[in-house]
Amino acid sequence: MKMALQTKTLTLVQAITDGLDIMLEDREDVILLGEDIGTNGGVFRVTEGLQKKYGEHRVIDTPLSEAGFVGAAIGMAANGFRPVVEIQFLGFIYPAYEQIMTHASRLRMRTMGHFTVPMVIRAPYGAGVRAPEIHCDSTESIFTHMPGIKVVCPSNAYDAKGLMIAAIEDPDPVLFLEPMRSYRSSREEVPEGKYTVEIGKGNKLTHGDDVTVIAWGAMIPVAMKAAEEMKQKGVECDVLDLRTLYPIDKDLIIQSVQKTGRTVIVHEAHETGGTGSDLISLINDEAFLYQKAPAERVTGFDAPVPYFGFEEYYLPTPKRVAAAIEKVMKF
Repeated sequence: MKMALQTKTLTLVQAITDGLDIMLEDREDVILLGEDIGTNGGVFRVTEGLQKKYGEHRVIDTPLSEAGFVGAAIGMAANGFRPVVEIQFLGFIYPAYEQIMTHASRLRMRTMGHFTVPMVIRAPYGAGVRAPEIHCDSTESIFTHMPGIKVVCPSNAYDAKGLMIAAIEDPDPVLFLEPMRSYRSSREEVPEGKYTVEIGKGNKLTHGDDVTVIAWGAMIPVAMKAAEEMKQKGVECDVLDLRTLYPIDKDLIIQSVQKTGRTVIVHEAHETGGTGSDLISLINDEAFLYQKAPAERVTGFDAPVPYFGFEEYYLPTPKRVAAAIEKVMKF
């Protein structure tokens, strides 16, 4: 008789903490670095209690220098450690861009495989929490256009824990995007102990023959709500949670798009240069003759994320997504 898997009810942020805790205990080469991650447990308390449990030599408070501690982590990763770096907000990552682009993403190629960079860069991202300027950026496509680094973005607690463990065990650098809007918005049952969610594999959340809706991170609840509304009108959607933005799950996308012939892509980043553009190129390359309508994008606008009072006008909503679904259905 198979024993039931033990679970616990966690928010997304608690699931990330659980994954970090498991890997710190499981592997002595795992080290956490970042601003205020020790005593304070980080801005969002993701690392709360971990310094007390594992010591200051394993959970390290760093100076306010993203370029400095990301560069240090690259050196550590190339010399046998598995550092996990916290960037307080994705909008603060730009000083470290040169280190990531010039060194983290290229060291494997530069040394012809003699060195790898098994490190994780954690970064809370996205709007919807009424944070100040620079704190709400959704610039994931900057990094998906950077061969050599993997980019993941969980939408729920189960995926967050499994992807975190998989990212730490991966031999290459991983940018781990954490949707702030989803940190504590819901809870779900998460298995206790160690498990992984495969990097590079998406997940089909609903099944339908009419429209493929593609989203990730905090846009998954928005896409799901729109799909539920359209179901009441007789339109059935495949809702795909990409989970990994690079390398992307091409098979999952193409199989769905070939079935439905219609696509709506939802992301909160700017439309121009966003991941949606790459997805449309993929669909045109691999499934053009299956299309019944041009793909639609529901995105943020080509402007910086606005201040508090206008934030909700900037973000995609279920209403906007439902309108896009209706548009491709009527084409």
